[in-house]
Amino acid sequence: MNRDNSPESKGTPDPRLPWMSHGGESAEELLRGTHARLLPVESLTPEMAGNLRYARVVADGLVFAYALDGPTSVRILTDDDVARAGLQELGQAAHANLMRAPVTHEEVPIEGRAILHSVYGDSHFVAGKALYLSELARQVTGETLPAAGALVVVPTRHLLAYHPIADGSVVDALNDLASYALGSYEDGPGALSPRVYWWHQGGLTSLTVIDDDTRTFSLQPPPQLLGLMKGLVRLDRAGRIATRAADRAPDVAGLTRTTAESISRLSQDPSGLGDTFASAVELAHAHCAADPDVADIATWDAWATAVQLGSALFTGAPPTRCHLGEEHVAQLPATPADPPADARAWLDALYLAIVCREHDRVARLCRVPLETLRRDDSVDAYVLHWIDTLRTYFSDGSMDAVVEKLLATMQTSMPDALTHAPDDFVNRIDFQPVALFHRLVARDPDAFGKALADALAEHGGYWGDSAAPRARAALGPLAMACLAHDHGFPVDLAQPYLPTYLVNRQRIETIA
Repeated sequence: MNRDNSPESKGTPDPRLPWMSHGGESAEELLRGTHARLLPVESLTPEMAGNLRYARVVADGLVFAYALDGPTSVRILTDDDVARAGLQELGQAAHANLMRAPVTHEEVPIEGRAILHSVYGDSHFVAGKALYLSELARQVTGETLPAAGALVVVPTRHLLAYHPIADGSVVDALNDLASYALGSYEDGPGALSPRVYWWHQGGLTSLTVIDDDTRTFSLQPPPQLLGLMKGLVRLDRAGRIATRAADRAPDVAGLTRTTAESISRLSQDPSGLGDTFASAVELAHAHCAADPDVADIATWDAWATAVQLGSALFTGAPPTRCHLGEEHVAQLPATPADPPADARAWLDALYLAIVCREHDRVARLCRVPLETLRRDDSVDAYVLHWIDTLRTYFSDGSMDAVVEKLLATMQTSMPDALTHAPDDFVNRIDFQPVALFHRLVARDPDAFGKALADALAEHGGYWGDSAAPRARAALGPLAMACLAHDHGFPVDLAQPYLPTYLVNRQRIETIA
């Protein structure tokens, strides 16, 4: 028997497929020692494939098969072996045996904020755990993978590494995993695949394209993943999603200086207005850590400045003084109406204007062309339907039209319709104002009160103990609570994330 047909000796760095003709093990022995395993596609000759009809290609470059772990060697099971043990029984046993194989887990920080989870061990079956990555992640970290899944590499049989797709660091992780996979694949032993894969809903999709003629590699994520990555980057940069990076309380004094300086620079660089508005929104929320009711004038100044900048960004403004406390008064230069294609920033600007009862600004924001906001390719369809709903409502459109657009918002926010935002963020944060608005237009105060309590609980549950500024106040639900208050709905002010003096209008002052 030549070496290609011999069992795989443990510790032997042989990249070729280990298998042998029929073994004499009983069904019980096979069930006790068989593991699910990944193999490189190129290791299967036509002769071997003829004896492994049960095996299947699970992704570019990877074959799923069963392997028997013996005292001194590992061999790939044949169709006869599988028949002897029973396909269903063997599959269950192979999965259980695989997940019991011991591994070591390490978190590896890379440049930027990305974290790679490295899982390795002496077992020949470690890489096979990538097939059950969600289960593996719970085993080694105690955390579930996000609905978007993870990037994963299986460069050798002893090693896998993955990165959960949860925030904007996914871009850094993709590039680093590609280099890591290629280097480990070339170093061996037990080389498996140099590709980067996307693990999503139990399946693996290769993101690496290999040109066989030039032997060059490129990364080409599918449209669905590209949309998710683009949405996550935008959400992350705006501080809208919970990440492990937001573990320290924001420096309000530093944010105040940064925002004031940013306003002052606008006379030389008007293109920075979008970033200046984002900084002001962050500052307004950050103030609520120490002043959750917005009782202090400095907190009100921050909220008022955010209102001024948001309306200026989308509708233009004359020269305006922006107050950020006694020590910081900045001059906002005359700003032309040149709305950017930034749907979420428009929603922030509208919510802020609603909260601060700036009715004229609300009306002007609702005149921003919807076609402009539709050019934002980083948001899901439900965001644009929600904007359309609010524009129609505040422009005195018919209630039938409002309800029609609201239903479109609800339908396009279902999980199977999402392409850019994480499910958890949509369900717990982004959709909550929609649910509240539904109760508001239905004129159901009791249902609104319950929905508001639920929305604030979801806000708290999503952010947990994060120190991110957005965790401090639930801006969308707050805007809906202010609308409800002005419509005569009873609003329970003794709730978290709901600044009392903004809802009951006792802190409302004139905004220039």
